[in-house]
Amino acid sequence: MRWWDIAPVLELERELFPEDAWSPGMFWSELAHARGPYATRRYLVAELEVPRPDGGRESRLVGYGGLAAVDGTGDIQTIATAREMWGTGLGARLLTELLGAATAFECHEVLLEVRVDNVRAQRLYERFGFEPIGFRRGYYQPGNVDALVMRRTTQTSSEAPSVQGT
Repeated sequence: MRWWDIAPVLELERELFPEDAWSPGMFWSELAHARGPYATRRYLVAELEVPRPDGGRESRLVGYGGLAAVDGTGDIQTIATAREMWGTGLGARLLTELLGAATAFECHEVLLEVRVDNVRAQRLYERFGFEPIGFRRGYYQPGNVDALVMRRTTQTSSEAPSVQGT
């Protein structure tokens, strides 16, 4: 994600999360920590080539995600896909990229919050090894919706099962 992606990201953000959409300043702040030798963030976008009325093609933003990493812990800050992309595997691809970033940041665990009423997202996270560890009451405002906190731990090379060659 770059600064020029913020406007289309905000459009999708407001469509998907009308009550608790992030502000432009929140995205600018996150991107400020996503570059350089001391970067602690990884933000990405997914684009889809679509036909234009004149017969040409253009890219349309259809998803985005972000990860913060501090002291060996990653936190999925946001992940979203356009409704028409639901069920296509795009969410899984975004999550895979964010988990790869967590590995690059040498995170030993990754946390996230998900709305308790977003069962679709919870199932995706469970497929990737996330487990529920608690709740944050009234986390999503102004709707006062609880968040389910989930965690995925990574194995160190000493904890990984040994593989015997034949």
